[in-house]
Parts: sequence; structure tokens; C-alpha cells
Amino acid sequence: MAVHIRLARAGTKKTPFYRVVVTDQRSPRGGRFIDRVGTFDPLRPELRLDMAKVEHWIKRGALPSATVEQLLKQQKIAAQTAAA
Repeated sequence: MAVHIRLARAGTKKTPFYRVVVTDQRSPRGGRFIDRVGTFDPLRPELRLDMAKVEHWIKRGALPSATVEQLLKQQKIAAQTAAA
């Protein structure tokens, strides 16, 4: 079973809202998931992640999608600048 970290759409028409989920690769975009690790609101570029869960799943072999990988990079950069 290939496990991925990807976005699942949860918003209404013209107001997208995404959940960052850990899911089986074969599941549909808005379908079944294993664990919810965060949310992303593109209208107000706001990303909330439980980094402990994300790191746990990556250590267990979960692969982030291209979009989630970009969001993770942005999150880590933002965390580093806030700490400085």
C-alpha cells in the first residue's frame, strides 16, 4: 500500500478549502483517508500543520504530493524566519 500526504478538497463552490491528509494512493481526492494532519486555506494563504504527525508519517514512508511538498517548504522557511 503506497501512502501519500496530499490535499483533500472540503470547500464549497468558489470557496476552496483543503485538508492535508495521509491517504492510500488509490483513494479518490475527497475520499477515505488514514489521518488528517492539517488544513490549507488558499483564499487567505493560511497553512496549519501538525508537524509532529507530518514527520511521523514521512518517517513511516509516506510521500508528499508536489503541492504539499511546496507547502511544507514554505512552512519550514516561515518557522525558521520566525525563530530568528
